[in-house]
Amino acid sequence: MSGVRDWLRVAPAAFMMAWGGNHFTPLLHVYEAEAHYAPWQANLLLGMYVFGLVPGLLIAAALSDQHGRKPVMIGGLAAAAAGSILLAAGAGLFAVLCAGRILAGVGVGVAMSVGTSWMAELSAPPFDRDAPAGAAARRPSLTLTLGFGLGAAVTGLLGQWAPAPTHTPFLVHLALAVLAAVPLAAARESLPASRRARGRWWRDLRVPAAGHRTFTRRIVPAAPWVFAAAGVAYAIMPAIAAPRLGDWTTLYATVLTVVTLGSGALVQPFVSRIDRRTGGRALPLGLALMTAGMGLAVVASRVGEPAFALAVAAVLGVAYGITVVAGLAIVQAIATPSDLAGLTGVYYALTYTGFLLPTVLAALLPVASYTVSLSVVAIVCAGCLAWSIAAREPGARR
Repeated sequence: MSGVRDWLRVAPAAFMMAWGGNHFTPLLHVYEAEAHYAPWQANLLLGMYVFGLVPGLLIAAALSDQHGRKPVMIGGLAAAAAGSILLAAGAGLFAVLCAGRILAGVGVGVAMSVGTSWMAELSAPPFDRDAPAGAAARRPSLTLTLGFGLGAAVTGLLGQWAPAPTHTPFLVHLALAVLAAVPLAAARESLPASRRARGRWWRDLRVPAAGHRTFTRRIVPAAPWVFAAAGVAYAIMPAIAAPRLGDWTTLYATVLTVVTLGSGALVQPFVSRIDRRTGGRALPLGLALMTAGMGLAVVASRVGEPAFALAVAAVLGVAYGITVVAGLAIVQAIATPSDLAGLTGVYYALTYTGFLLPTVLAALLPVASYTVSLSVVAIVCAGCLAWSIAAREPGARR
């Protein structure tokens, strides 16, 4: 059983958990138009999965550090599948839909903390002695990015043209999640009993490495921009272009999501090479592109041109892809084996704070247009870039 096959046994499950978290995004218009939910209800459903995501990130990481990666990942995949069952069955029941979104969030959180740690461990000796440089960070990040992007793409197409758009996408995800359970059951555990944390699991929620100087000074100011970029690309850009789209808003939002995450996926295999050639500066490079993308978003908010907004999404997607992998590589470099999953969970929890940015910008519309608020966002992003550069120790590779 080769190392490559080991991480590939885990990847389908992580892929499907990511799929389950993001495939609701293109359906907001469908729930308003066909299920007759108010806009605030549809947007609340979009955000409900954060209530499952945070426990999935932090509690699941602590449990996996004590009991191993495999049982927690199996539980996460089961939660994602159960979420799709509730979403498929509860189109007319708001509380059921909320519960389904929470379970989907649990699945995403488990994939991002435990799945990422497990694939990283299986991409290094003794499980994979031939893995290329950067594989431990690139493989899990790329798996999740592809899951987020392809999940949104398939669901968006089904939402635009398939019958029963509030049921069919979730049944498709359920079937694929069941298939992903087969290789997951055959995957090898990577955390031996001798390296597992001891004591009460909730005490393992404390992650000492989160106080590491590199983490607090370089990762903390950079991490929120990972999903802030994605959120601006596939939440704000469609709203800006909507007046010129008519009935094609759902499809356009789908395309924007795919372009954003697809651009991020395409650049991720090259991040370790970029980091080497820039002397360990991949993270500030990602933030520099993020700042440029936010500046272009300001222009897009002024012109309202769908094609230009699509180009902005591509720039933000590349910035997202570089930043998420570069940040994860730094996290893996400073974590110890016993708190790798915990620190990974903290990192991804920080990245998801950026997902709240589109909600904040929309709430500010009565007092500040997107042009004004995005201008402020671009300035703050530039400040975080300056902070990250200043915090980097001279001659440091990480």
